[in-house]
Amino acid sequence: MQNTMMETGAEHRSTPTLAEATRVWARIGVLSFGGPAAQIALMHREVVDRRGWLTEQQFLNALSFCMFLPGPEAMQLATYSGWRLHGTLGGLIAGLLFVLPGALVILALATIYAYFGSVPLVSALFLGVKATVVLIVVEALLRVAKKALSGMAHWIIAAMAFTGIFFLALPFPLIIAAAAAYGFVMSGSAPSEQPVKIAPSGSLLNTAMTIVLWLAIWFIPLALVAMISPQPVLVEVGVFFSKLAVVTFGGAYAVLAYMGQDVVNQFGWLSAGEMMDGLGLAETTPGPLILVTQFVGFLAAFREGGFGLGVLGALVTLWATFAPCFLWIFAGAPFIDWIGAQPRLKGALSAISAAVVGVILNLTIWFALHVFFARVTATKSGPLVLWTPDLATIDWRAVLLSALCAVLLFRFHWDLMRVLLLASAGGAALVYALG
Repeated sequence: MQNTMMETGAEHRSTPTLAEATRVWARIGVLSFGGPAAQIALMHREVVDRRGWLTEQQFLNALSFCMFLPGPEAMQLATYSGWRLHGTLGGLIAGLLFVLPGALVILALATIYAYFGSVPLVSALFLGVKATVVLIVVEALLRVAKKALSGMAHWIIAAMAFTGIFFLALPFPLIIAAAAAYGFVMSGSAPSEQPVKIAPSGSLLNTAMTIVLWLAIWFIPLALVAMISPQPVLVEVGVFFSKLAVVTFGGAYAVLAYMGQDVVNQFGWLSAGEMMDGLGLAETTPGPLILVTQFVGFLAAFREGGFGLGVLGALVTLWATFAPCFLWIFAGAPFIDWIGAQPRLKGALSAISAAVVGVILNLTIWFALHVFFARVTATKSGPLVLWTPDLATIDWRAVLLSALCAVLLFRFHWDLMRVLLLASAGGAALVYALG
């Protein structure tokens, strides 16, 4: 019945030409500032409200599916919307146009940062950016928690996930797998409503062929880089971000939670402050917030071999980050309605969402410690890892700027771009006024 209703709704919508849709996807890609929530709202306005290309139910079903995939949900939602209208070609166009404008801007900004990041004025401007980023992550934490923590079991999962990653340094994939297993098992024993019978709209053979094709598209270029590149950093970047693409459920902030500490502590590609700067740049540019990975890949390679290698590092990072997104969508799109009707799968995905809350809380605290204190040490005591700030190194300028930005964001609901610009100017003023 649901499929019938959806198709009936589809009959009343206009069907754009590929050229018309391409112009709209390009417009969305250029205007997609403000993070996933703002980007999804923009897509809804353009695709559902203004043009009626998708029905409300189609859009919401796709959004629910994309929110439970690893990777950037807004980019995947754009890809699905393009696929729904014009098949694989439409999905490719919509997904690529959502990413490319921001990727070009990030590459330019990362280049400037690599050459001039140590200039005192630039450092002063980024003091305000870092102070604002802490609040951006706090806001994301509250938003995700509101959606994901719907019962006591979810609160317990979130608490255990936070404990596991913050105090025990457990691997992020292990935490996600444990949450999924718990949700899958427990949802089968809980009483539920009569399940809705929905048949998948795609065949298993076509899905298998799609998976094989996109696995080849994903891995063959990375394997060629590994064979011909004399620089191991490109291989390391490709492998790391390919792993990231598989396990980072929960959107860009979950990616940061897994990526941030490994990039800083394990690989040493960036400092904690540079990670914050990268996130600040990604927040102020169009496209998915996960483009911060491109900033990391560029700097990691730039420091090994200069600008040319940096560009290759950025390209490898983009490929490893976004090629899997097309795989998930093109393989899963025909099954979206069917997946939503399976209680065990819904239970596993809900548990993953709860675990992501704990992971983002870890990210929030880790970022805050490194913004507000110049020196933070990790001390091991048996299986426990304790992050301890040196209280004598507190940066009152960052604390003051964060407090001001918190009032502007949460009390007066200022636009994020406006707050970031003001915080940057305030950071520069404080640095030069107080030294």
